[in-house]
Amino acid sequence: MRAFRKVLIANRGEIALRIQRACQAMGIRTVAVHSTVDRNLKHVGMADESVCIGPAPAAQSYLNVPAIIAAMEVTDAEAVHPGYGFLAENADFAERVEESGFTFIGPRAETIRLMGDKVSAINAMRQAGVPCVPGSNGPLDNDEARSIRLAEEIGYPVLIKAAAGGGGRGMRVVERPEDLVKSISLTRQEAKSGFGDDTVYMEKYLTNPRHVEIQVLADAHGNAVHLGERDCSMQRRHQKVIEEAPAPGITAEERERIGRTCTDACKRIGYLGAGTFEFLYEDGEFYFIEMNTRIQVEHPVTECVTGLDLIRAQILAAAGEPLPFRQEDVHIQGHAIECRINAEDPETFIPQPGRIDAFHAPGGPGIRVDSHIYDGYSVPPNYDSMIGKLIAHGEDRETAIARMRVALDEMVLRGVKNNIPLHQRLLKDSGFVEGGTNIHYLEKLLKGG
Repeated sequence: MRAFRKVLIANRGEIALRIQRACQAMGIRTVAVHSTVDRNLKHVGMADESVCIGPAPAAQSYLNVPAIIAAMEVTDAEAVHPGYGFLAENADFAERVEESGFTFIGPRAETIRLMGDKVSAINAMRQAGVPCVPGSNGPLDNDEARSIRLAEEIGYPVLIKAAAGGGGRGMRVVERPEDLVKSISLTRQEAKSGFGDDTVYMEKYLTNPRHVEIQVLADAHGNAVHLGERDCSMQRRHQKVIEEAPAPGITAEERERIGRTCTDACKRIGYLGAGTFEFLYEDGEFYFIEMNTRIQVEHPVTECVTGLDLIRAQILAAAGEPLPFRQEDVHIQGHAIECRINAEDPETFIPQPGRIDAFHAPGGPGIRVDSHIYDGYSVPPNYDSMIGKLIAHGEDRETAIARMRVALDEMVLRGVKNNIPLHQRLLKDSGFVEGGTNIHYLEKLLKGG
């Protein structure tokens, strides 16, 4: 089915190539926009048209809204897919796209704005019946006595978070009452500097949580389904390293309960397209932390266990098509694990841009590689260090782990330092193999704890 005649891909790297492939399979023509340093990206060569939108710095290219809108106009594109990162969760961009007469492949601007602010998102989810972490239920004001009282009611340790934060930035743990006021002030300053908004709020700091998220799809006709959960607890500095689906230890009853809560919330806020509800999970309870109003880096593990194409689903939803299946048609089959492959030092984690002298993708049953790199490709220093994703799917978690170990050993990546050795270590780690590690596990492991 061809939902649009032509789609502009407003991103780069592996996700741009993933979108390109989906459009190609649907018979949709594509426009690739790129910076000057990215003219040799694989999806740029595959696209029907390409437009250079600026120099290497993202602020002058992939974040350059006027240039992207102009590219849509000159190529007669009908819609834009933002991928993840860059402008994917920018409500102003989505609004500009629609005002210019094009379609934004994602939620409506007002929904992105609602869920992009952590305070308004939590309030909206509370009203929708989604369980949230105990907290201030709104922004902190300058009343120090009130903040001290709130912290005592919530119970230490507490977490001070920037309302406009994300990606693990703009948050501070406070373990003692005497540190509270100073911590609030410092977080405000960082939030103002980093996000242009000094609004902060407070919530309970959970000491042993896992990161479990629910994938949802919704159409413009009031239908919404969930596609099960993913466990993204293997993190370093709040950045995900390994993701898997389903989450170890989550029962079918728990999945249905929290999944139904999320789809009910989608209907309440008029959600459209693909989205992810992120939760902290501790002692059998889910606590909402935020919603990502875009496709996730880790979407392939959900595709593997459901057999669904999430990019295709996004495009069809944006075109006004109703969901072609119901909740009872969604079945979780087997287990999938994803390793993020980064061009970085595996010990210091410092990005390692440079020329790739040799690249060989692994294969075999249940193996998928999402990557834009190739022999001779030069990894630029201007963007995120992730250069690919390795996914293993099997009939159960044990099989997926075994296949991932083989795939990591088989993968050849020479010319730039990379984190394959770290993944090889983690796939043999007893804690990971057992499953159910918390979000602090990897940090402690790397520190020798």
